[in-house]
Amino acid sequence: MKSVISTILMIICIVGLNVAQADEEMMHHHHDMSMMDMRTPLGVTGEMKQHQLANMREHVEAIKTIVGLMADNKFDEASKIAHDKLGLTPEMQGMCGMFNNADFEKLGIAFHKSGDELGDALKSKDINVSLRALNKTMQYCVECHSNYRQ
Repeated sequence: MKSVISTILMIICIVGLNVAQADEEMMHHHHDMSMMDMRTPLGVTGEMKQHQLANMREHVEAIKTIVGLMADNKFDEASKIAHDKLGLTPEMQGMCGMFNNADFEKLGIAFHKSGDELGDALKSKDINVSLRALNKTMQYCVECHSNYRQ
């Protein structure tokens, strides 16, 4: 179990580094990148863009924390984080609807609902059930980042 969780943590770190590197590259090569980037733009600018990026970074941090708590058999704490940081809170539901893109909103709401499902799965204290739920949540991250850009 520890090797599975170690592998997951390593993947999360690699994804985090790639996100940070991509942010930096986007700042330096925004015009060139937008010409090649075929993902759907969300039309986010300025302060809203920074707020959205901060939310996504918080999501990655929450997943990292959840995996660490799972490794320490602290499933109740992990469940609370899943519900509080990834779940469909009224704030997150409102955020998903601010982009005037129904498909993005649906995907965002599905992600946050999966965060609540992850929280429920973690309460079972079953590592396999929890990992399947975590995989589902992370799949929404991959799908969103594959289809949309800021």
